Amino acid sequence: MAKTKKKSNKTSFFPFIKWFWILFLSGILAVFLVFLLAGWGAFGEMPTFERLENPQTNLATEIISSDGATLGKFYLDDNRTPVAYEDLPRNLVNALVATEDARYYQHSGIDGIGTLRAVVFLGQRGGASTISQQLARQLFVGVRSKNLFQAVTQKIKEWVIATRLERNYTKQEIIAMYMNIYDFGYNADGIRSASRIYFGKEPGDLKIEESAVLVGMLKNSSLYNPIRREELVLGRRNTVLSQMEKYDYITEQEKDSLQQLKMDINFSPESHREGLATYFRMYLQGYLNDWIKKNPKPVTQEGERDTWNIYLDGLKVYTTIDSRMQKNAEEAVSEHMKRLQAEFFNQNTPERNPTTPFLDLEREEINRIMERAMKTSERWRKMKAAGKTEEEIRQSFKEKTEMTVFDWNSETQEKDTVMTPLDSIRYYKTILRTAMMSMEPQTGHVKAWVGGINYKHFQYDNVIQGARQAGSTFKPFVYAAAIDQLRMSPCDQLPDSQYCIEAGKHGNPEPWCPNNSDGRYSGNMYTLKHSLANSVNSVTAQLIDQVGPKPVVSIVKNLGLSREILEVPSIALGTPDFNVYEMVGAYGTFANQGVYVKPVMVTRIEDKNGTVLYEYVPETKDVLSKEVSYAMINLLEGVTEGGSGTRLRHSFAKNQDVYKEIITGYPYEFTNPIAGKTGTTQNHSDGWFMGMVPNLVTGVWVGGEERATHFKTIYYGQGASMALPIWGLYMKKNYADEELGVSKEEFVAPENMSINLDCTKVTEVNEETDDLEDDLGDLDF
Repeated sequence: MAKTKKKSNKTSFFPFIKWFWILFLSGILAVFLVFLLAGWGAFGEMPTFERLENPQTNLATEIISSDGATLGKFYLDDNRTPVAYEDLPRNLVNALVATEDARYYQHSGIDGIGTLRAVVFLGQRGGASTISQQLARQLFVGVRSKNLFQAVTQKIKEWVIATRLERNYTKQEIIAMYMNIYDFGYNADGIRSASRIYFGKEPGDLKIEESAVLVGMLKNSSLYNPIRREELVLGRRNTVLSQMEKYDYITEQEKDSLQQLKMDINFSPESHREGLATYFRMYLQGYLNDWIKKNPKPVTQEGERDTWNIYLDGLKVYTTIDSRMQKNAEEAVSEHMKRLQAEFFNQNTPERNPTTPFLDLEREEINRIMERAMKTSERWRKMKAAGKTEEEIRQSFKEKTEMTVFDWNSETQEKDTVMTPLDSIRYYKTILRTAMMSMEPQTGHVKAWVGGINYKHFQYDNVIQGARQAGSTFKPFVYAAAIDQLRMSPCDQLPDSQYCIEAGKHGNPEPWCPNNSDGRYSGNMYTLKHSLANSVNSVTAQLIDQVGPKPVVSIVKNLGLSREILEVPSIALGTPDFNVYEMVGAYGTFANQGVYVKPVMVTRIEDKNGTVLYEYVPETKDVLSKEVSYAMINLLEGVTEGGSGTRLRHSFAKNQDVYKEIITGYPYEFTNPIAGKTGTTQNHSDGWFMGMVPNLVTGVWVGGEERATHFKTIYYGQGASMALPIWGLYMKKNYADEELGVSKEEFVAPENMSINLDCTKVTEVNEETDDLEDDLGDLDF
């Protein structure tokens, strides 16, 4: 009986074992079938092997300065620049693994323990998504569906893709891909953009607590937004730090210390209209668009040639701009223009100038200016496109509306106000404009480019788009032609007396008898050096008569000033229009021993893999001999030693308060060799200063959008007051940073100089000069 009972027990237990194995093997088979079906695309399209090897992500084009800084990026939706794993800080990787996937290095895409825990506790004690699965979702699956069945199939696809990713990539590569793909908000696509936008630094410079903030945002960057929900993000950061301590990446003491720190967010949004070198970046955008038209991608296997996309293909553009010098230039412009604008407003109140901001214009002329501005405005274009009648459009310009306008007195340089669109046009025409470019003359490398005061509000780039009368800054070209063609020297003398060129000579239709700026003539003999330093028009007129306009125009063309110039005597006083870009290139020839080097802004372009697509070749031309060039440097040094640029060097006891009021940053007290030239056009519409040291040539222009927008008197309207201070401030900042290597040395002289530069034996009468430019010598302060 006992034996029979024992056999019965064995028989009754067997079905349970049998069913256990059936269910267990069925489960395994089911999982296998699910994975197999998912791989075949039964639950939706799956990425091919090629797509896994080359996942499609939009990469921004990165603009890189000569000192290795990122100036900005070109992108449409994705402001993404990939970072290699080696460039990620160890604390960031540790924070990621500790928070998102503690067993990351032990699994192959699916965390069995985490999955079981999520199933048993229904996700209440943490999810089961590994870093590989999160990457799979970001790259191929998309946002989790609210439909339960679709959500399950999405999860299955994530599992399958995650295991494939693990087979195709190393753990380090997966981490780098994940950090590069994630959208942190505010155009912060990927860890590179996120670290720059939220902390103003490169990823490799992130501190532990900063890395914890960014890793905390991975849970939901919209919810954990450090700009809008600081307290929530602070708590999330501290959770990440606790996880790092839990898994022994930091000590308990480090955790406690770091959790006490406040979040030091340095929010620096990246957009095309904000940041450093905005005008240059917009110029570069046009340059690249032209370049890609002429340089298509390599031929594909199908025999096709696609066009590069500067917003999606992740190009790297290496530029000549030095980010430190660019910053100095922008600061110099802002510091001076803010003060200059305040004085302009002061002088152009409705009480002082009923036609503000215009001077010397009849009402009809003003109406034409306003009419033209109205019809070329964005408001007019949009309303016309919307089908509005001209009467409706005109009426809208007279109705007050809320708007944001430029304002120097605001920290953000803009303010909210209410005014009519017509009044806003007049207001914007009251704002003075500027342009500045700085170049290394030996290489043509442009180091700084400031096309205006604020790109968001004034998008016209005065460096290269605008062209204004050059004024006295053109005179050195006349002197260069005289020294080159007539073998004159800076010490040769000519009389300061009224001089006329008769009608019919040099293509002159009628007699040309230019006046000196103050209308007076001393009758004394002046050296060329003194005459250029003090912009003596009577001497310049004699030089253009002796050498002729044609040789002057020929030299000017060879100096890169390619605009059409009439071969008439009046060009000697700077009537032709040029822009800052052209003038800096031309003056660079004097500093480069007579060799013109075309300004260059881009040195190299690479694709996202580092393949070089373009490398620049310098464009040079021998224009003047070394002797003539050095003679010109000697002449231009006279401008800062005893002429209109003397204020760069000396601090005058007389009129100190007036100088400090007019000239931002005065006194400068430079002691090193400086060659330069100021320029002021008729009615003080334009103020110029061209300044050179041996390895840096810089040009500055200041004026109104309309030539009728100008100061009433030359106190403020001259180049020495409007433009020179920007150069002075800029150079002081450059010299304060010795790493920039801006020269304080003498200009290089030729070994055998046959042109006489020693004017000490020349007797000149009335050499006393004030340092104020042109008209200012006789003014009584």
